[in-house]
Amino acid sequence: MLEVKHIRAHREDYTQALKKRNFEAEAVFESILKLDEKRRETQKQLDEILSESNRLSKDIGMLFKSGEKEKANALKEKTAGLKEDSKRLGEAMGQAANELQALLYQVPNIPHPSVPAGKSEEDNEEVFKEGDIPVLAENALPHWELAKKYDIIDFELGNKITGAGFPVYKGKGARLQRALISYFLDKNVEAGYSEVQVPLLVNEASGYGTGQLPDKEGQMYHVGNDDLYLIPTAEVPITNIYRDDLLTENQLPIQLTGYTPCFRREAGSYGAHVRGLNRLHQFDKVELVNIVKPEDSYRVLDDMVEHVKSILRDLKLPYRVLRLCGGDLGFTSALTFDFELFSTAQDRWLEISSVSNFETFQANRLKIRYKDATNTKALVHTLNGSSLALPRVLAGILENYQTEEGIVIPEVLRPYTGFDKIS
Repeated sequence: MLEVKHIRAHREDYTQALKKRNFEAEAVFESILKLDEKRRETQKQLDEILSESNRLSKDIGMLFKSGEKEKANALKEKTAGLKEDSKRLGEAMGQAANELQALLYQVPNIPHPSVPAGKSEEDNEEVFKEGDIPVLAENALPHWELAKKYDIIDFELGNKITGAGFPVYKGKGARLQRALISYFLDKNVEAGYSEVQVPLLVNEASGYGTGQLPDKEGQMYHVGNDDLYLIPTAEVPITNIYRDDLLTENQLPIQLTGYTPCFRREAGSYGAHVRGLNRLHQFDKVELVNIVKPEDSYRVLDDMVEHVKSILRDLKLPYRVLRLCGGDLGFTSALTFDFELFSTAQDRWLEISSVSNFETFQANRLKIRYKDATNTKALVHTLNGSSLALPRVLAGILENYQTEEGIVIPEVLRPYTGFDKIS
């Protein structure tokens, strides 16, 4: 969430920057600043009344002590009127603050200057590509057919138990899935991240804190009786660990990693691009979260990008990195790099990770601040990234590592799987 003081100071710059997102901010900013002015003026009046009321209370006490009851009672009547005024102003200020908050929730983050303009994923900018695309046999299969052939993932059984988008992993498929989770976590811990296990359900405050609410409410599974939400990503509970905290400078940077299942009510569609593991309602993901001082955040973003590159190099999967354009940029992000691996059997790129810097946007919602050596308080910067989302990584391994004799397991995973081939 943007800070009102920054909107006031950089209104024109922000208005122009948000055009990269195809977001017209002028009218919204006008309403925000008017509401903030109203809130501040109401606060000023309320402070004056409270100050006057406190002064009169002291005077009343002195008058009663001196025996001047008539004057004291007259002032008591006046304080009763002030109390009514303060109640009215307090309600008006609360209403203005709520309206202001609702408007601020509508405004996306300001894109970083390096974000290209554009309307859709077609306008994203490729910034890096690495790895050789394997040449497969003419009878190479997509992963959903390989899964059935080797009986390692059962999509129909998942549909029977729950519904479409909830697969059942079986035998060596389940073990490969577990191996990927363990490898990703170990790789992250070796890079300096601390592992956490977090709840899969969060409250409304957590959803608002990281920006899933109200922007993505339709994508989240809601447990109505308890007013809780199934997490769409581990970013939500992990970042909320520090909600409302005032950190010290020596606590930063905070680097956390965690594995969770993730749940998303994405609109259904049909065709090869969403078949099999390409789009699920429940999937596993290992997440990275960084909480850092503002001056460090873009260096940390670069480090995160390099870290995800190292994972894909270990897996020997061909991949590319895209800088997202304004029209494809997530609501809360200032700059995002997407990772895509090439699925040879499907002959297309599959998104497997997003690495993002939110600057102070989430921290302002979450009220995560830190105090520096001079005792100055400031908002932190938050970042997160997938390392990695499992379904499409698993799909890429099945498709790119298939041979006539079976599916070869990437060498780096063999200590975790205990086998080197699915056949």
